[in-house]
Amino acid sequence: MFNMSRIAGILLALSFMTLLQSCNKEHEKPNVLLLYMDDLRPELGCYEQSHIHSPNIDALAAKGVKFTNAYCNVAVCGASRASMLTGLRPTRHRFRDYKTFVQEDAPNAVTLPQLFKENGYICISNGKIYHHLDDRMDDWDEVWRPYAFDENPEGLKPTDWWQSLWRDYLDSDNAKLYADTDRGPSYEKANVADSAYIDGLMTQKVMRDLEKLKSSNQPFFLTAGFISPHLPFNAPARHWDKYEREQIQLPINNQPAQSEPKALQLPSFEIRQYTDIPPIDEVISDEKATSLIHAYFATVSYVDALIGQIMAKLKELDLDENTIVVLVSDHGYNLQEHGQWAKWTYHTTSARVPLIISAPNMKQRGQSQAMVELVDMYPTMVELCGLHTAPNKLDGRSIVPLLNDQEKSGKEHVLINNRTAYTIKTIRYSYTELLGEDIDKVMARALYDHSVDKLEERNVAELNEYSQIVDSLHALLHSEYQENIAPSPVGVVK
Repeated sequence: MFNMSRIAGILLALSFMTLLQSCNKEHEKPNVLLLYMDDLRPELGCYEQSHIHSPNIDALAAKGVKFTNAYCNVAVCGASRASMLTGLRPTRHRFRDYKTFVQEDAPNAVTLPQLFKENGYICISNGKIYHHLDDRMDDWDEVWRPYAFDENPEGLKPTDWWQSLWRDYLDSDNAKLYADTDRGPSYEKANVADSAYIDGLMTQKVMRDLEKLKSSNQPFFLTAGFISPHLPFNAPARHWDKYEREQIQLPINNQPAQSEPKALQLPSFEIRQYTDIPPIDEVISDEKATSLIHAYFATVSYVDALIGQIMAKLKELDLDENTIVVLVSDHGYNLQEHGQWAKWTYHTTSARVPLIISAPNMKQRGQSQAMVELVDMYPTMVELCGLHTAPNKLDGRSIVPLLNDQEKSGKEHVLINNRTAYTIKTIRYSYTELLGEDIDKVMARALYDHSVDKLEERNVAELNEYSQIVDSLHALLHSEYQENIAPSPVGVVK
């Protein structure tokens, strides 16, 4: 005979446990996986650039929200990363260049990883997150980069050892050239597996971390900081083979813009550091430019394949159901647009970035044309993850409302700073002023009307029909962003 009362009791207990598990799941903190790119332009299949092979990033975009008007706040890696991870915009004495250390420029800032850690998250920095390996190391439970913590023959500190090998040539001749000159070629096509280069090793580490974190009782903030597609453009041969050289096109706007002031034509010295690139006073030939663009595309496809591996592991472990995935780049990149290479210019090609957010239980998927900036990422993650004790003073604002309704409009303008050039970007216009210590004196200026000139081929700042726009954007820059453009305080070097 069945004991009906006992069975009823068991069923009631099971029902209660199911309800309890459901409640716990509902209040469970989401994990975060940050895919942090270096020098990645929004030139991807999901951004309607069909010539690029990026199926895995495209698949991520299809599961989330893609932002088509996302901008960095300074187009150079060290400063941009510091800005995004502190939620603070650059000023004349803070976050100035690639050499930026957060612990020097903003020692009292509560950084985003620090806040995650204080909220009970396991925080792991894999690859390049802060520019410097030894910047704010206590923000993390673990900091890791391939080779960096291995014993080395010179007995160097991890950060110094990393600086001596991050260019990661696998061809023996290139590796020897790098060792002898501390330079090496600007790209490499090697018959190696995806796991051979530094980004491949980092990807393997991220997947091992996911396996360990699966059994953890804590939520995690896990990063995958890719070097590619940063120079040198090194990628396994199979990714080069996805592109036909004959189909590689040079940009049509590969000359300085019409009426662009000389003072705003800022050359990049970065690309000139490589042995196969002529000095700064010589033009890079069309043949070499084609090879560089081909190489850049290959590294984009390489990173895409690595991201595919990470996303497959996330799904295999059933972690995708409670993990927010963010893909973002520290800034854009010039591939000869305006006759310029690399970043750190005031042009949109330097400042516009891909931004994709895929979150569990996201109400809608698709794309948003709203204007957002990288300082918005801090308050966004605070809201998505329900983090406590976030700083009161953050320069960005949460874009969670844009995730829930892609028709919502974003900001009317964002600020982008490069050297002493300051850009106000609106949906229609990009207005830049080059300022000296006397900020009332404009040394040079440029205005591009994106409604008729998306490629920024003609500076219209001095045309009468745009004078009211210039006056309005000038007034905005010198009022709302006065703190950012003000001269450095006495005694402050940066």
